Amino acid sequence: MKREYVRKLSYFALLIAFVVALAIGLTRPQTPQGSSTTTDLQRFASYEDLADFVKNATPYPYYYTNDWRNGPTLGIAEDGKAWASLAPEYSTTNIQVEGVDEADIVKTDGQYLYIVIDNRVVIVRAYPADEAVVLSEIEVEGGSIAGIFIKGDRLAVFENTAPVYGIEPYEPGLRSIAPQEQRVTIKVYDISNREKPALKRDLAVDGYYIGSRMIGGFVYVIVNGSVYGIDNEPVTPGIYSDGSVTDVPASDIWHSDVPDYSYMYTTIMAINLEDDAQEPARQTLLVGAASGLYVSTSNIYITYPGQAMEATAMTGVMPERVYYTSKTAIHRIHIDDGVIELNGSGEVPGRLLNQFSMDEYQGYFRVATTTDDFRPEGGVTLTNQVYILDGDLNIAGRLENLAPGEQIHSARFMGNRCYLVTFRSIDPLFVIDLKDPYNPKVLGELKVTGYSDYLHPYDENHIIGIGKETVAASEDFAWYQGVKISLFDVSDVSAPKEIAKYEIGDRGTDSPVLTDHKALLFDRSRNLLVIPVQVAQIDAKDYPYGVPPHAYGEPVWQGAYVFKISLEDGLEFRGGITHCTGADFSQYGYFYSAGCFVERSVFIDDVLYTISDVKVKMNDLDTLDEIGEVSLR
Repeated sequence: MKREYVRKLSYFALLIAFVVALAIGLTRPQTPQGSSTTTDLQRFASYEDLADFVKNATPYPYYYTNDWRNGPTLGIAEDGKAWASLAPEYSTTNIQVEGVDEADIVKTDGQYLYIVIDNRVVIVRAYPADEAVVLSEIEVEGGSIAGIFIKGDRLAVFENTAPVYGIEPYEPGLRSIAPQEQRVTIKVYDISNREKPALKRDLAVDGYYIGSRMIGGFVYVIVNGSVYGIDNEPVTPGIYSDGSVTDVPASDIWHSDVPDYSYMYTTIMAINLEDDAQEPARQTLLVGAASGLYVSTSNIYITYPGQAMEATAMTGVMPERVYYTSKTAIHRIHIDDGVIELNGSGEVPGRLLNQFSMDEYQGYFRVATTTDDFRPEGGVTLTNQVYILDGDLNIAGRLENLAPGEQIHSARFMGNRCYLVTFRSIDPLFVIDLKDPYNPKVLGELKVTGYSDYLHPYDENHIIGIGKETVAASEDFAWYQGVKISLFDVSDVSAPKEIAKYEIGDRGTDSPVLTDHKALLFDRSRNLLVIPVQVAQIDAKDYPYGVPPHAYGEPVWQGAYVFKISLEDGLEFRGGITHCTGADFSQYGYFYSAGCFVERSVFIDDVLYTISDVKVKMNDLDTLDEIGEVSLR
């Protein structure tokens, strides 16, 4: 029973909240700028305690930090492993942490493909390729599928339930679906018979999907939900299991006294895919809106954006000057075979770009952030930094004031190093040494045109960067152009080099890999790199006096670009595979609406499978010759 997540406040009400919050802030002890505090979370004593907290807590003025390109931030790919000694070799989902699987819209186990298309999961027998056929479909009602996991003969499906309208009038004391209510549903199927999947578990949590991970046989799902019910009174999240519902007791909910601009529940649930009798474990926090997620094999880290304020002396009821700076709260949840325990909180200056801005290594948690300092006399100042947090989530080491005026476009932590790309008009790639967690330092820097939105390890001394080429317009501004793939050599950390690059299309060319790492297929042993891309081209005849750098191209092609990648030969374009025709583009105006947009690719043995909403196409991995296709409509 939810009302809308963000209530509109009048200007006057917002001003009053701001003054009160600021006055409270000026009278309480201040944390030195740039330091970290361990925030002690505590449970509510009762529902009345929770309701009083929500109604009387003084929030900060509304402030929302997020990845300005990727939306809410939700985060070394493994080579494909054979699932049996005689089974084919196959690729797996491109993940961040080995042993921690991430839900995706396409999965394979080396014999079957499991494909999400809107509100259905299609199961395809894919191997051998000449026998490929659709075996069955699972359709969900009332929502869309956020992702799936495969574990042996078990399929987990995550569904975001859409708001429901036209329900019977609300009656106090009864839980019913109200307008604008959302739930995340987790359905577990037995797929031992791929032609007839059987539903085994039907679970749900109030809220909307933030992310999930699978470790061993356990799936962990993270959900954000509203704190208010239909009558504007606080409610606790509902946990639904096979037709029954249980409200999370207020005494089970953790909270902090630190003010937040928008209180929301974060519920973490653990589900055993291999034992239907085991009840899901859970923990619920009442803090803010979760914006980032990083999961190791033993811990879940959830981040929350916020804002710190400083002010000069008060003039009457108003401060003379107010300064804002972004900050991020971090909560750590320990996990172990389905056990969930909250065991640490901390805070760092700045905002996170995405999951690759975080990493756990040898007992330390490392983060890369961009800080937005707003000062009335000077506007917004951007700086970048890397922080290393100890076991108590206090800042142990720091490297600050990197690339002033720029912001982080991509980050990757690898062992004792951090690779960081910032951008304003050129792309500085920083190589940062983290061997001494109390004294991180820059080892080297490379400046090239363009920028990388995603960094992927090739090996311990080489990095793949995927982003955009640029043309500088001034010292502070550049026009982005086509998609750029780079191969960087960082074996000499003091002098990193770009040893190969390939640019695709003109301005307007784009790839899902820039915002979703799971769209990338890379296998070093096969010298294989595949990315989905929509190519835009500029017709030079339209610009008789020369093509200006700000000119956009028109979309002319969409599909998968296949590359050979090696240290000896660099990047070699081998060919493209498309599911679209000229008729698709002329009818719909752009490829995504036609359903022929290739979003994922996998390989099984020596066959490359490309997947769109309309078909699976099979091509020989060596020659790229077409073998066949399977219609998904």
